[in-house]
Amino acid sequence: MKIFPTSGIRQLDAYTIEHEPIASIDLMERAARALADAIMEQWPDTETPFTVFAGPGNNGGDALAVARLMAGQGYRLEVFLFNPQGKLSEDCAVNRERLFEVEGITFHEISTQFAPPTLTADHVVVDGLFGSGLNKPLGGGFAAVVKYINASPAHVVAIDVPSGLMGEDNTYNIAAHIVRADLTLSLQLPKLAFLFAENEAYVGEWRLLDIGLSEEAIDETETDFELADDEVASLLRPRGRFAHKGNFGRALLIAGSQGMAGASILSARGCLRSGAGLLTVHVPFCNNFMVQSSVPEAMTELDYSETRFSEPTDTDDYQAVGIGPGLGRDPQTVDAVLEQIRTCQTPMVVDADALNALGEHRSGLNDLPEGSILTPHPKELERLVGKCHNSYERLMKARELAQNTGAHIVLKGSYTAVVSPTGRCWFNTTGNPGMATGGSGDVLTGVLLALLAQGYDAGMAARLGVYVHGLAGDIAARKQGRTGMTAGDIATCLPLAWKLLEEKDE
Repeated sequence: MKIFPTSGIRQLDAYTIEHEPIASIDLMERAARALADAIMEQWPDTETPFTVFAGPGNNGGDALAVARLMAGQGYRLEVFLFNPQGKLSEDCAVNRERLFEVEGITFHEISTQFAPPTLTADHVVVDGLFGSGLNKPLGGGFAAVVKYINASPAHVVAIDVPSGLMGEDNTYNIAAHIVRADLTLSLQLPKLAFLFAENEAYVGEWRLLDIGLSEEAIDETETDFELADDEVASLLRPRGRFAHKGNFGRALLIAGSQGMAGASILSARGCLRSGAGLLTVHVPFCNNFMVQSSVPEAMTELDYSETRFSEPTDTDDYQAVGIGPGLGRDPQTVDAVLEQIRTCQTPMVVDADALNALGEHRSGLNDLPEGSILTPHPKELERLVGKCHNSYERLMKARELAQNTGAHIVLKGSYTAVVSPTGRCWFNTTGNPGMATGGSGDVLTGVLLALLAQGYDAGMAARLGVYVHGLAGDIAARKQGRTGMTAGDIATCLPLAWKLLEEKDE
């Protein structure tokens, strides 16, 4: 599913109006019906008190139309239309007049003084003050209304976006001047801002409502941002009947140190449960027995050091190399990691302490082999690109890093972003908060390593691997619950995740 900037969504509206064709007021009515149906489904009791706050633009027009449609179904609503300049958008003005055609609405048009209504925990506020076209922070009276809504105990449902929130970059926004919605009903497509952690407090739960924007225009309009859904299954390659382990690649995993054998074990399990033909784990002597007994399907290769990764190893016989989980930050290890990256000609998955080594010596980023994947969490990314003020800036810097290094970046978190060297970004839709546990990223490294070893290019491997890793986490959460699940549960559920994806692709 594509994600467009707010300017792009306005273009889709205009294209739909021109080519369907449909009058703008009728498109607004279609959106309002979808909104009203969703709100009434959420709050089916017609005795629920609703208070609607509408602005002077088209978002306000949506809100007025919603109020009218709900009143027609027996709901009683109090509506406040804020019109301080005495100028409404054309469609908002039409819907203002249509309000008087129905009963059940107490209407106030505010041009100067606003006497706030009483809002209790039983009330539902419909926020229709401003939509996605906002390009500067709210101020003055509108900011005061937002603060009043946020201070109330009422439930809040936002139309399209919470008022005050900008669709993409909120770096210079004012947090106190953004509505804190419990539910956001986004029209047709999500907004980029919904995918950023710091905006969760404003967006709450978000849902998409199909309002019939032109599918042709959506398909033909380019964008750099996309939600990855179950269409990822189409990337999965079938296995031939006469295939053997040699067809699915030799993978080398460089992981673990004294006290961190678990990282290499979890990563190895992730790799072997994701289809790699053969896996060798490069380990210090102290971890050898644990890895061989915990992952008997893997071979081991011993480092010269008893306790840590100390010298680079030959990678010529492998189709992919994973490096980083549990290596530690000993200076000798850092030097070995940098030299391993410099001399390797094989695509690499670079994670954890290998990323930290590159963060300390950023020139090493220039040595990454072609077709590599970096898998930083936000703090690891900042060690590579510098301090970021918010998720939007972090994403933009990840795009720059991908473009400068030629590597794909897997920026981990909720809606993990896969960023390509071309600047395209795919946001993952699988996974859950139960995966926020130590070792989850190690499993992902193993999954990505397996896919690179099997010959998937870095972009396909990253998108497919992140999706399946999250899907395994969802299966684990259903089995174990989110609170008690561990990274080992994710690895255990990988075969079921792959099975589900195979069935979707049939």
